[in-house]
Amino acid sequence: MKLSTKSRAATLSVALATTLALSACGAENESGGGSSNGDSNGGGELSGALVGAGASSQQAAMEAWQAGFQGEYPDVRFSYAPEGSGAGREQFIAGSVDFAGSDAALDEEELTAAQERCAGGEVFELPNYISPIAVAYNLEGVEDLNLSASTIASIFSGAITNWNDPAIAEDNPDATLPDQAITAVHRSDDSGTTENFTDYLFQTAGDVWTAEPDGVWPLPGGEAASGTSGVVSVTEQTPGAITYADASRAEGLGVANIAVGEEFVAPSAESASAVVENSPAVEGRGEYDFAIELNRETEGSGEYPIVLVSYHLGCIEYEEQETADNVKAFMEYVISEEGQQAAEENAGNAPISDALREQAQGAIDAITAAS
Repeated sequence: MKLSTKSRAATLSVALATTLALSACGAENESGGGSSNGDSNGGGELSGALVGAGASSQQAAMEAWQAGFQGEYPDVRFSYAPEGSGAGREQFIAGSVDFAGSDAALDEEELTAAQERCAGGEVFELPNYISPIAVAYNLEGVEDLNLSASTIASIFSGAITNWNDPAIAEDNPDATLPDQAITAVHRSDDSGTTENFTDYLFQTAGDVWTAEPDGVWPLPGGEAASGTSGVVSVTEQTPGAITYADASRAEGLGVANIAVGEEFVAPSAESASAVVENSPAVEGRGEYDFAIELNRETEGSGEYPIVLVSYHLGCIEYEEQETADNVKAFMEYVISEEGQQAAEENAGNAPISDALREQAQGAIDAITAAS
């Protein structure tokens, strides 16, 4: 199957154009005085800068969020640099950005450093972006491809090097597989997508994939490219290539169905949301830290296990009131039904559930300034 098509791309383009148009209208309304949604932050009264950086997987969603947010708050100078999850976490901890986007939750060392950075010592981690990671491929004549965890692990570890390998044929008894070399493409940067992908391989194919989960690609060989756009571009240009990328960015490539129990499940907003809903929270975190321990080994029908939950990381207490107000207003827009719908239309991610929205709102309500 193919998750993304030219017609879907057109739909997403129209969706973003509509969002931008609505934002422009919102800005005009703001100039007339008052917020169009009666927000407690006062709509266009907000100003100053709001600076974020991090996950490139969020880029399409961030475009929609930025358009909607700046429609309400046109005087805020908003910027987000999609430089990768690792870079976003580093910059947030260093205090050079107000918030970060990350496809992986803070580890224990990072969490301690982030708490030291924040004025009151408390950090929020909100799972605001849920999306399947597609195993995307460029293989002429193969429109439908099934892959088990062990087969994927063997491909990306270099143990399987040709598309007509018996293991791939076993997953696809009705397919005509070419005698063609495989080029496995991975991220060259520190990436939350890589950490999620390697976590899936480690948990589900540990007899084949022995490298522990890491945001930095752990094995030699293969082809490397920077960012989501980089791996997708290399795969598009390389016959026989295969990669892993946020499913919303796999436009024009084949997308594999992944073995779950007795089924092969396609990546979709619904299948990604299903596995998140059935995964527990990480234990021992702070009051406003909602990191999730994803159940990669699920055998639940219709659940897709190669999923990333991308977080927004920030402080519960900032040094400056202006920063606190801007972060608070942006996060409120992101988790709103309007914000989640805008992201879904432009990025194809799964909207967060009402339960996730409610817990996130509790953290957002707590955001304040030191003085």
